[in-house]
Amino acid sequence: MRQVFDYVDDIEKQIETLSHEIWSYPELGLQEEKSASLYRRIFEDHGFLVHSVEGLPTSLVAEYGQGKPILGFVGEYDALPGLSQEVSASKQPIEEGGPGHGCGHNLLGSASLGAALAVGRYLKTVNQPGTIRFYGCPAEELGVGKIKMDEAGVFDDLDACLAWHPGMWNAVTGSSLSALIKAEFFFEGTTSHAGAHPELGRSALDGVELMNVGANYLREHIPEGTKLHYIITNGGQAANIVPGHASVQYMVRAPKKDVAHEVFARLVKVARGAAMMTETSVDFAMEKDNYDTKNNVVLEDFVSSSYAFCGPLDFDQEDLALAQAIVDTLPPENYREALKVFDNPAGTVLDGMVHSILGRGETFGASSDLGQITYRTPTVQCSATCFPLGVPLHTWQATACAGSTFGLKGAIYMAKVLAVSAVRLFEDETNVLEKAWKEFKANHSR
Repeated sequence: MRQVFDYVDDIEKQIETLSHEIWSYPELGLQEEKSASLYRRIFEDHGFLVHSVEGLPTSLVAEYGQGKPILGFVGEYDALPGLSQEVSASKQPIEEGGPGHGCGHNLLGSASLGAALAVGRYLKTVNQPGTIRFYGCPAEELGVGKIKMDEAGVFDDLDACLAWHPGMWNAVTGSSLSALIKAEFFFEGTTSHAGAHPELGRSALDGVELMNVGANYLREHIPEGTKLHYIITNGGQAANIVPGHASVQYMVRAPKKDVAHEVFARLVKVARGAAMMTETSVDFAMEKDNYDTKNNVVLEDFVSSSYAFCGPLDFDQEDLALAQAIVDTLPPENYREALKVFDNPAGTVLDGMVHSILGRGETFGASSDLGQITYRTPTVQCSATCFPLGVPLHTWQATACAGSTFGLKGAIYMAKVLAVSAVRLFEDETNVLEKAWKEFKANHSR
């Protein structure tokens, strides 16, 4: 496996440059033209066949090799609004109100690209059957990219998928992500002068507010672990006008997609009841329907052993100093809570140790469109230390970390873990893929 490390080392500068460029011009979901173009050019320069998914121009599928097995890496490159930030321990937007990589997708995609290039070189060297694919998945933050790619069938023939996300620890992620349904409800009523002729009006806002009341009573009667979130997106234009139009956005999260759909169906009934009470009408637009993620214990155990092969991740004093300064901008309990997850004998804010599988058997409250892939093929989720202990994602602190040298070190480390894991799966001396598929089919038969 030493040669695989060497392959990643050979392209380390390219990974670094790519990550920095993506971080420097953050693009929101479905707008990642520069990012997708850069990925496409790099893969084509290395002999990969590249194409986009129809109707999704900022997507790409890059492929090298031929025959089975087919292994996939996942890349994401969309940024978040309002999180523009310098690499600094104080809040310093590069562009006031502009987007930024507060989820580290610049690192995520760059590491997966590095791993794919290294594995492609391995396949060329050994001249054996096998295909490596990189999936450039836009709009993860909107929760739609992988759904559209799944509808196009690009994951159907995958034998396994290896996915990762920047985090606070070097570990396989054994917890599952929640299913998520996001929809906006639109109430239509009748406008009127609120003072002179209120009896002639039928308030769409009343419909929204009664829906919210009903939803809050519904909370008591939904399965454990299910959550409802909402915001009023349109409450009218002026207090002296009975609102003829109003809307509210809802999210339903649940440990399993079937539960999410059951609760959402009940929420629709609440909305229709509110419309009936207020003599208004209501309709809704589904914006997101993300599956929960299905874990694969066989793959998790296998990839965890690749971390052990790669060893710990080293950070220098400059890395530690910046990381500590960033952590100091956050409430102390953030760091204390993070310390509870794994022992940290070094006592530093950057945990470079290799850890056991994280959160196995648990359900994490966040959601991702990665769930669609886990319903198609055995999938493993991984993490590498790119953020200091206690730094939450989707913050300006996370954006600073995503552009830092220690964040990049985590990405390069992950490229090695992914590449080593894929090469071991191609060699597959212990029939790991066969066992992973047996588990996958058993889980889907329940």
